[in-house]
Amino acid sequence: MAETIAERFEKLLEIMRRLRAPGGCPWDREQTHASLRPFVLEETYEVLEAIDNGDMADLREELGDYLYEAVFLAQISEEAGHFSIGDAIDAIREKLVRRHPHVFARQHDDESITTGQVIERWETMKAREREAKGETAKRDKTTLSGVPKTLPSLLRAYEISSRAAAVGFDWAKAGDVLDKIDEEVAEVRREVESGATGHLSRAEEEMGDLLFAITNLSRKLGIEPESALRRANEKFTKRFDAMERAFAAQGRLLSDANLDEMEEEWQRVKTTKA
Repeated sequence: MAETIAERFEKLLEIMRRLRAPGGCPWDREQTHASLRPFVLEETYEVLEAIDNGDMADLREELGDYLYEAVFLAQISEEAGHFSIGDAIDAIREKLVRRHPHVFARQHDDESITTGQVIERWETMKAREREAKGETAKRDKTTLSGVPKTLPSLLRAYEISSRAAAVGFDWAKAGDVLDKIDEEVAEVRREVESGATGHLSRAEEEMGDLLFAITNLSRKLGIEPESALRRANEKFTKRFDAMERAFAAQGRLLSDANLDEMEEEWQRVKTTKA
């Protein structure tokens, strides 16, 4: 008889408990929340890579590693008397039901709700929950104070703008953000033409504003910018590698080619590579 998901999950928890118990693995017993941070980040990006590659066997394995990190962190918390993995499961289950009233507390006017409306309601409810916590616990907590500073900057900009938009601080339409981007491009151009380049220059500040505006456009278009940039990075890398291999096939180093030659080969690669 096949094991249930609950039984399989319980076996994973038992393995984790044994690894952390006296007589278990010395390395596992030494770990803390802080020491696991790089592993959590690494597993996150490995899951993303498996998704991008469309490799389901790899995704299955990476999701297991990802789940293990969650179980590991929860086990450390339970040992310290804070909470268990069961408490974490309860928290997300309750949150999902609370934030999906159109599913679990269906109203007549929710029958034709769109994806955009769902996202808008989700962000609004998140904002209200943060405000409620601020009133009862941390009165100095603001709408944006909960955005982790450890997020990649592009993803953090996306989350910051999403939370600001949830309380009404947003452009009316995507076209308005394009106007803002044009404005920021002009400001970057002025700084570049004035020679103000480099770290801590006005050009750096204006460049940051431009990137933030682009992130807002991405949000307005329903595009997660971190994923979009990751795909662009991969596309550029594949094309650049193909260009370099083409010159190698001619017995030449890429660095020996001039810019016109590289541009010609780049255009050829673009027309022949996906």
